[in-house]
Amino acid sequence: MSVFTEQTRERAREIIARYPADRSRSALLPLLHLVQAEEGYVSPAGVEFCAEVLGLNKAQVGAVATFYTMYKRKPTGDFLVSVCTNTMCNVLGGQEVYDTLAEHLGVGHDETTADGTITLEHAECLAACDYGPVMTVNYDFFDRVDPQAAVGVVDELRAGGRPMPTRGARLCTLKEMAVQLAGFADPREGAVADGGPGEPTLRGLRLAEQHGISVPGFDPNTPIRSKAEADLAAAEAKAKTEAAKPAPAAVAAKGGDGASAPTAPAGNAGAGEPAKPEQATGSTAPDVKAPDDKSPQVRTAETRQPDAATAVPDAPGTKLPSDTAPPAPRDAREAEAAGVAANEPAGDGKPAGDSTGAQERNLNEASADAGGASPAVASETGAQK
Repeated sequence: MSVFTEQTRERAREIIARYPADRSRSALLPLLHLVQAEEGYVSPAGVEFCAEVLGLNKAQVGAVATFYTMYKRKPTGDFLVSVCTNTMCNVLGGQEVYDTLAEHLGVGHDETTADGTITLEHAECLAACDYGPVMTVNYDFFDRVDPQAAVGVVDELRAGGRPMPTRGARLCTLKEMAVQLAGFADPREGAVADGGPGEPTLRGLRLAEQHGISVPGFDPNTPIRSKAEADLAAAEAKAKTEAAKPAPAAVAAKGGDGASAPTAPAGNAGAGEPAKPEQATGSTAPDVKAPDDKSPQVRTAETRQPDAATAVPDAPGTKLPSDTAPPAPRDAREAEAAGVAANEPAGDGKPAGDSTGAQERNLNEASADAGGASPAVASETGAQK
């Protein structure tokens, strides 16, 4: 465990102190970034360190570290170069960029150059299709690269330079980036300077400005309402709409020629109401909107997978073919009760291996480092224990 410096241990205590005493395991993600900042990857010693300071077992820490791709499980270069070879970038030349870099650097996917500077990897998608082909260096974008431009970037990195990304802040090493992801400011001068959005990202906005398109009633100075205010406004609008509705017209008991209008069968509320579609056709299917009122996707789904709640064909008042009788309400209730009994709700207990001892120790150390400014936290932890 001596691989980690005292500064790393102090930062670990600071990270843990950000969370409530009984939720300190939430500090695991930034702690993994912290140990990666120390070694350049999450080593077995890093897993053991996180488990010790949080009172977890190594299996719990390893399960998280292997789930997220930003946590590297073997030594990684100072600069992680990722080339998108997914469909859009591939069509635009992404695979050619990757192949050129692999040949130039003499490494393959997830391999590091002998000088430890560059680690090269395929990337499934870098979420920048409008800038393809794209390449990232420690997750900062280099847009519309070609093989020669990509080679120029890696050569500058190996020579000790820091080429400026197309978008984003100035480049930093993988370890420097991991410190930021752990929640600590980058001390370099101008570390978050420069950058800005690319032109394709702003294209829609510029077209809207050019053609005078805007959201109706949009006011950029309007403050965002809280949920309570929004709910209140919605309720007031609904009440106003309901009050503005005209009273339903009385149904004439007889037609204009003196003949009686069709009336609903016995049991209907209101003896003079016209018969409903299902009463007129004898169908038990619910009334549905006409096909033209539905989207093609809804009509297709209802036609392919009809059930007792969907009319087939898609028209009001059509009877549904049924091969078997629907289950009686009593059978449905019994089946639901059996399912509930067989699936007991999960408890609130922590997984095996969790303990409050290590958490309490680290919180006490954090309080001591702060000059005993938060003894209430420690006392609260002791009470919970």
